[in-house]
Amino acid sequence: MSRKPVVVGIDGSPAADVAIKWAALEAASLRTDLRLLYAASPGGSASQAGDIVYRAVALARGLDPRIAIDSHTENGVPSTILVEASGKAAIVVIGSRGLGLMAGALVGSTGLDLAANAHCPIVVVRPDLGTTAGVRVVIGYDGSPASDTALDFGLDYARRHDVAVRVVAAQPEGSELHRITEAELRDAVQNRGGHDAELIQITGHPAEHILRLSSDADLIVLGARGRGGFAGMLIGSVSQTVLHHADCPVAVIPAAAIGG
Repeated sequence: MSRKPVVVGIDGSPAADVAIKWAALEAASLRTDLRLLYAASPGGSASQAGDIVYRAVALARGLDPRIAIDSHTENGVPSTILVEASGKAAIVVIGSRGLGLMAGALVGSTGLDLAANAHCPIVVVRPDLGTTAGVRVVIGYDGSPASDTALDFGLDYARRHDVAVRVVAAQPEGSELHRITEAELRDAVQNRGGHDAELIQITGHPAEHILRLSSDADLIVLGARGRGGFAGMLIGSVSQTVLHHADCPVAVIPAAAIGG
């Protein structure tokens, strides 16, 4: 049985172009196909849609000619189309800002709908990221099912890309709710084979620590819904802070991706 493809939302914007580049490299790493998905608005120009898809395919093929690429144009609401596609995807990749369907992704309603309902991990790539690759994956962990899946995702990514792992357990100031002990954090990581991972426990605002500890990161991985330090990461100010200011792509694990 063939592996699930990496799906990337395209719209002709610079943000989408950066997302295509990230998605193509990830498809090559996963040894799977790359699927380009364009959501056409009602009354939109078929010629414009064709041009956007043609250019996106050319861009992806130029990055790695060995990747099998297919493209689809569908009419409808972008978030609905992307959520449906996520049911048969390994990862869905989008630009954090773009034109039309991708504008404000994972900050506005389209992104929040995708984060709540997608059936696979979502990766958000900023259009202004530098070309220098980071040296580690930073994973937010709080013991919730979502963060367990984030840990699995982040460790697998690190193995495939040969980068270090930093796991951060954040505890809000003045709260003892669901505090992760040193032993619980160590066991969770080592039971998944992350014996060389750097483990950090901190107290304070989760977003501030994640951003500070990810200045040299290649990827940040967070659960969409957690508890304790990472509760509400994608529905409140913490998520917006990380997505607006992270110096690397951000992967999120929606509740639906873990059966939540």
